[in-house]
Amino acid sequence: MLVSVIIPTFNEARFIGQTLDAVARMRGVVEVIVVDGGSVDETVAVVGGRRDVKLINAERGRGAQMHAGAGVAQGKVLWFLHADTIPQPDAFELIGESLGDPHVVGGNFNIHFDVHTIAARFLTCFYRQMRRLGLYYGDSAIFVRREIYEHIGGFKPFPIFEDLDLVRRLNKCGRMTHLTSSVVTSSRRFEGRSFLRTFSQWMFLQLLYWMGASPHTLGTLYTPVRSAMKSRTH
Repeated sequence: MLVSVIIPTFNEARFIGQTLDAVARMRGVVEVIVVDGGSVDETVAVVGGRRDVKLINAERGRGAQMHAGAGVAQGKVLWFLHADTIPQPDAFELIGESLGDPHVVGGNFNIHFDVHTIAARFLTCFYRQMRRLGLYYGDSAIFVRREIYEHIGGFKPFPIFEDLDLVRRLNKCGRMTHLTSSVVTSSRRFEGRSFLRTFSQWMFLQLLYWMGASPHTLGTLYTPVRSAMKSRTH
């Protein structure tokens, strides 16, 4: 079963190399597609130097970029991996095993953060509790059968919560499996600033989303938060 790994990037030179190295160490048949949203750092140079990676360009935004990657993918399984997220070597095998059940349309992984702070431990536990409610995010490495992805129309070009929107539609199509294996993701989103403030802002935006607010409107509110986080990771 060919798995197409789709990785969106924007100024990810710091992380993308180690993520691609981790994917290369995995066992299984894989196609790797990196979709760049106009990076101005060395991301394109890092990715372009790898013969086993297909590099394409797309309009900036994770939703738009991942959908563009899905459009050129050849695999029967689409696996959306963030540029700062490291999978385990047996991840492909676990995906294949879970999709051996015809009732399973896709799934995701547990998340561990790459530091051992109180904030990181709290988020690791929080994410697991949210999964029990059927809520999970793009950094949990979502995978889906290609025909199901195409059936629901794939990712929408939202500036925020494109992952929650996709998950909500996937849950209506069949069973999503939650693998106990973990991916390791960067803690940069809460580095260098108040974790409580960042977490509170993020939860407030999610509350507005579930109350029906447009992701495009919420994107304008999230831009200052995202800019503050980005400025502390470069």
